[in-house]
Amino acid sequence: MRLLLVEDDRALGQGIRIALGCEGYTLDWLQDGVSALHALRSESFDLLLLDLGLPRLDGLALLQHLRGEHLDLPVLILTARDGTAERIAGLDAGADDYLIKPFDVDELKARIRALLRRSQGRAQPVLEHAGVCLDPVTQQVSWHGNNVVVTPMEYQLLHQLLARPGKVVTRERLSRALYGWQERVESNTLEVLIHNLRKKLASELIRTVRGVGYVLELKP
Repeated sequence: MRLLLVEDDRALGQGIRIALGCEGYTLDWLQDGVSALHALRSESFDLLLLDLGLPRLDGLALLQHLRGEHLDLPVLILTARDGTAERIAGLDAGADDYLIKPFDVDELKARIRALLRRSQGRAQPVLEHAGVCLDPVTQQVSWHGNNVVVTPMEYQLLHQLLARPGKVVTRERLSRALYGWQERVESNTLEVLIHNLRKKLASELIRTVRGVGYVLELKP
């Protein structure tokens, strides 16, 4: 899953990046509202972590722009503004959740998981399809009840496909979900990861849509 963090506190931003990176998320980090608005208009993200006290464009104004342009990704506000009026303003502007600084990292991770589930129309945390089971809390994968050891990259790729069974996920979306802006993607990276997942699960489970991307078949 690809997240965008907009936070101008360098120490906090670096801490969040490390904590969420350990969970396997791809996290892009910007430090002002104008850059964030440009990124949100031009890139695809699964969730936005948004500070309110930002330079160049305040977080609340950014959120209002976002919702005014019908960009509907989940938004979790992270702020030291703990007054009731500020929370109401953030939620009324279109935020999905609100977390007051300082916060516990485990609570942040739990709220992110909950928002991602809700955005995908799921009540249960576990993703299951055609014999594959992926648990975002424990980050364990099983195939017909048997545990399967996967690398962090394989896990993230499988998560993207399991969240959209039967739908083609483009190569660009998968690359961004795995790497964001931080790393250069080798031309054969996705093919290698897909090859490894087919070996560990089933060769016919993931179908290549030539020139477009990959799809998790409805029937393996």
